[in-house]
Amino acid sequence: MADAQQAAPVSPPGEALPLEAVRARIDEIDAGLLALLDERTALGKQVAAAKAAAGQADRFGLRPGRETEILRRLLAMPRTGASDALIIRVWRELMGQSLALQGPFNLTVWGGAAATRAVELARLRFGAAPPLRLAAKPEDTLAAARLKGGVGVAMLTESAWWGRLLAEPKLKVFAVLPCLNAWGPPSALAFAEVEVEPTGADVTLWVTDAPGPAAKVAEALSRDGVAAELLSEAGGLKLFTLAGYYQANDERLARAPGRLSGVIGAAPEPFDV
Repeated sequence: MADAQQAAPVSPPGEALPLEAVRARIDEIDAGLLALLDERTALGKQVAAAKAAAGQADRFGLRPGRETEILRRLLAMPRTGASDALIIRVWRELMGQSLALQGPFNLTVWGGAAATRAVELARLRFGAAPPLRLAAKPEDTLAAARLKGGVGVAMLTESAWWGRLLAEPKLKVFAVLPCLNAWGPPSALAFAEVEVEPTGADVTLWVTDAPGPAAKVAEALSRDGVAAELLSEAGGLKLFTLAGYYQANDERLARAPGRLSGVIGAAPEPFDV
C-alpha cells in the first residue's frame, strides 16, 4: 500500500486531478483496502486460536464494551470525508465477521408488525456475518439468547417482553438500537449472556411496576439524583433509561417507586449525542 501511496498522482495547488487519475487512485486504494481486510480477517482466526490455547474456547467472544471503545476511538480520529455512519457500518461488519470466526454466533430477531425494521436494525448492529432467524414471539428471542453464541434482538412495541428479563439474571441488555440518532429513535434492544461493563457514557435499562404516570416516577428518581427517561410502557410495566451506569443493587434504585423493579442491562449512549 505504501508503494501505491508513493505512486499516487498529486495535483498542483488549486487544481483538480483529471478524472482518470482519480479513478486510478481509487483502484489503488481499493487494492490496499482488500489486502488489509484480508489480513484483519485472518487475525480473527488467530484470536480464536489464542482463546482456545488459553482455555477460553467455550466463552462467547462478544465484548460490547471493547467494541464501543474501538468505535469511539475511530470516530475521534481526524478525517475529511468519512461520515460517522460509514465508519460505524464498516467496522460493525468487520467486528461481526471476526466474532463469527471465533465460534457460534447467531441472531434471533422479533419485530412483530415491524419485522423488516427489526432485521435492518440487527444487521446495522451486528453485520451480515451471523446467521439470522425471525422469531414468532419475543419469548423465542430470550430462549435463543440463552444458548452459546446467541443474541436476541426484539423491538420495543406494545409488548412488555423486556419485563421477563427481570427473571433472567444471566441475560443482559447490552445495546439499544440503533446506535446513531440519525438512524432513528430507540426502537429495539439487543441482549445476550455477556458481561456488560461501563464505557464512560452509558444508559442503564431499568424496569418498574410503579403505578401512575411515568413522569411521577421520573420525578421521584430525580429527587435522588437519577435522571430517567421513559423508553417503553406496557402491561403495567415501565421501562426507563437512566443516565449513567448503575449497579443492580444501587441504593437509589432500591428507594425508587414500585414493588417489582430492577436493572436489566446497560448500553452505550448513541455515538452522535
